[in-house]
Amino acid sequence: MKSVIEKLPDEWPEDLSNQLQVQIRHTGKKVVVIDDDPTGTQTVHGINVLTAWSVAMLKEELTSDRPAFYLLSNSRSVPLEKAQEMNREIARNLNQAARDVGCEFVVVSRSDSTLRGHYPGEVDTLAESLGGRFDGVFIIPAFIEGNRVTVDSTHYILENNHLLPVNETEFAKDATFGYLNADLTAWVEEKTQGRVRAEAVMRITLDDLRKGGPEPVEQKILEMKGGQVSVVDTVTYRDLEVFVTALINAEEKGKHFLYRTSASFVRVRAGIEDKPLLKADEILSESTNGGLTVIGSYVPRSTRQLEELLALPDIVASELRVERILDPQMREQEIKENIEKANSAITGKKDTVIYTSRNLVSSQGRAGELGIGEKVSAALVECMRGITVCPSYLIAKGGITASDIAVKGLDVCKAGIRGQIIPGVPVWLLGEESRYPGLSYVVFPGNVGDDFSLANLTADLNKRRAEQGADN
Repeated sequence: MKSVIEKLPDEWPEDLSNQLQVQIRHTGKKVVVIDDDPTGTQTVHGINVLTAWSVAMLKEELTSDRPAFYLLSNSRSVPLEKAQEMNREIARNLNQAARDVGCEFVVVSRSDSTLRGHYPGEVDTLAESLGGRFDGVFIIPAFIEGNRVTVDSTHYILENNHLLPVNETEFAKDATFGYLNADLTAWVEEKTQGRVRAEAVMRITLDDLRKGGPEPVEQKILEMKGGQVSVVDTVTYRDLEVFVTALINAEEKGKHFLYRTSASFVRVRAGIEDKPLLKADEILSESTNGGLTVIGSYVPRSTRQLEELLALPDIVASELRVERILDPQMREQEIKENIEKANSAITGKKDTVIYTSRNLVSSQGRAGELGIGEKVSAALVECMRGITVCPSYLIAKGGITASDIAVKGLDVCKAGIRGQIIPGVPVWLLGEESRYPGLSYVVFPGNVGDDFSLANLTADLNKRRAEQGADN
């Protein structure tokens, strides 16, 4: 499959980044990203993520000088009906806030680069609730930092120099959001249960982007009407720059669109420049306490990363056993034991890992799977709330875990997005309202990194903390 990449046409030769920055500033439209888990902040910096969406909070962001902001719905963790309810509320409040301050905006429904999430339910709800007549919906799941690319309308993961169609990965077997097709036109037909036929989906290909450039792509976009679905090839940021240049030109001519994308599109559409990776000493707190990692994600990649992490010397492992969490008579004691162990270790300057047992307890139906996840995540939140000492760093592994720990465990309402500590792993700066104001919070997606990424990051943080202690 590597030959697929080798045979691609050359990128569009013109650097459009400066021109695109001017275009984006000229439109004056705010980019509002509704994120179904917190990992979607992984390509941006210098903007805020909100975990609540009152009209007052939205008005403050709409009138700021920042080009975009995120609203963390965490809707991937809840059933479709609840996800739709949240999107309706967000849309209603956005419309009110925008009218009050006279601001125009575009909405990105940010979801998983491995195609998991409530599609088409969330997009359909937004299209109806925002009240606009949208000419089209763009599906752009490419996540360049994570080697998730789309070629000839088929979505792949690039691993070990091979392109693997996403329907052949562990993610396609997800108990709640599984799917059969990597061809995005067929995937749209599958997910819409035939309402949108594969042949009716517009395809914007690498040939369009790399051989034609912005003008022909703009002409294709201008032809969209009636909410037509389009899938967009993407391998590099230059591909996205060509597409977004054409897209903004079409929007300036009166076209209106919704976007269902992963994280890479957001950075380009909002005109946010690249930033070097953060360093370990930039995210450590001044505390010499031990660090804390909380792992709720149970996908195979997370499990392999956990195994490597636990192999590090001096790591204090604290297992939250799922079968005990689901037993009402054992739940309280299981949580109490984990809290006591973590408090003692962090105070003793030991790096601590609280992780859920790897056996996934199944039940009937998708709602049942999500229900179990909610109970386990609630137990992790209780552990977090019981930890009374501020760690020197805090890592949450898994999107649902990271969201629940932030919102329910740390009382975060607003956080600043600082950048990435490793590719695809964002860092937030917690707000003054949180339990640990100013603490850097590492949001580590379940499906990002190789087997050693989490262990290497932890070892780096540990080493730098020891150096800082020696300097003091």
